[in-house]
Amino acid sequence: MRLTRVLHRQAGLERAVVEGVRLDDDTDGEVLVISARPRKGAARRCGRCRARAPWYDRGWGRRRWRHLDFGTLRVVIEAAVPRVDCAEHGPTVIAVPWARHGARFTTAFEDTAAWLAARTSASAVTGLLRIAWRSVVAIVGRVVDAAAAGADRLAGLKRIGIDEVAYRKGQRYLTLVVDHDTGRLVWAADGRDKATVAAFFDELGAQRAAALTHVSADAAAWIGDVVAERAPQAVRCLDPYHLVAWVTDALDEVRRAVWNTARGGKGGRTEASKTLKDARWALWKNPPNLTDKQKATLATIQATNRPLYRAYLLKEQFREIIAVKGADGRLLLQAWLRWASRSKLAPFVKLAKTIRRHLPAIHNMLDSGLSNARIEANNVHLRVLTRQAYGYHSAKALITMANLRRGGLCPPLPGRLS
Repeated sequence: MRLTRVLHRQAGLERAVVEGVRLDDDTDGEVLVISARPRKGAARRCGRCRARAPWYDRGWGRRRWRHLDFGTLRVVIEAAVPRVDCAEHGPTVIAVPWARHGARFTTAFEDTAAWLAARTSASAVTGLLRIAWRSVVAIVGRVVDAAAAGADRLAGLKRIGIDEVAYRKGQRYLTLVVDHDTGRLVWAADGRDKATVAAFFDELGAQRAAALTHVSADAAAWIGDVVAERAPQAVRCLDPYHLVAWVTDALDEVRRAVWNTARGGKGGRTEASKTLKDARWALWKNPPNLTDKQKATLATIQATNRPLYRAYLLKEQFREIIAVKGADGRLLLQAWLRWASRSKLAPFVKLAKTIRRHLPAIHNMLDSGLSNARIEANNVHLRVLTRQAYGYHSAKALITMANLRRGGLCPPLPGRLS
């Protein structure tokens, strides 16, 4: 096989002509320079829309694009960059088949960098590919924008989950929308209010909003009111994760009240109060996950503190309702509400009233089995992203990375199918 054919394949220049190859020296060492030009059929096209256009100027200024390394040798592609007069975009640098418009890296290089960024930290990508951290951020943005432009991510939505996640101190939140059928993040925006949810439905459009069958979310009015207005036919399902959190909070209120009573006022400390303070995780954890010490703590509470143990049993019974679901779940929930209302535990009496207000959405959840588990998984992933990057200065940067990792916009490695 001739060297030029090897270079065509290695550099992704199937639609280009290799004019020459040479070794240059620069401040970082030797670099392999491949001089190329687009083939006749791919020449004289607008770099933005790829439409054919007449020449605007034929100045033969040259530009370089960084390509994937050839072993340990850095590789660049060099070509002339005349401009065409596009009917839509005006004077624009011609399109080249090996790179995206406005990039200083080849498409293969950028796809590789984005694939790596989806699986490791940006600092690791900078060390492996020998580029700046800001270059990684810019590359990810271009790759995500190119992938999003070529696909309608809101097409075919039937069952969605809506939730918010904090990404920065100072009550800074993102609103996320996940497709339950694919598990993918399909939409994200900065903010946590009715206007943000309305912006999603504006982008979705009335016709596609009418095709929604189920929407899962927490009990927040800023979500529920907009969903009721823009997609009234959709079955609203209250997320069981948040329901269990309500019950757990009520249990902890009872524990704190009992603990304050046991210690005899502020600053007091007794053996009983110490046991109750240390019992938090024993009360919260699922029974199969309890340690021997935590099982002993629960046994002590059962024998010495009936109100707190009653609160614990209410929590466990509610978890069973979520696990059972369906018609049996409805019956269990009805019995649980009667028990909580007569429990003489103020937090649970109050919680029973709250649950009754949201009973239709809870019944829908029990009937459909729909939860925000997929969107909670996305939330956890976004928190990991934030910690890995030591925070993001803007919501846009985090949304871009979230779309790359969780939105199905990560490109395959060059030469691979997936």
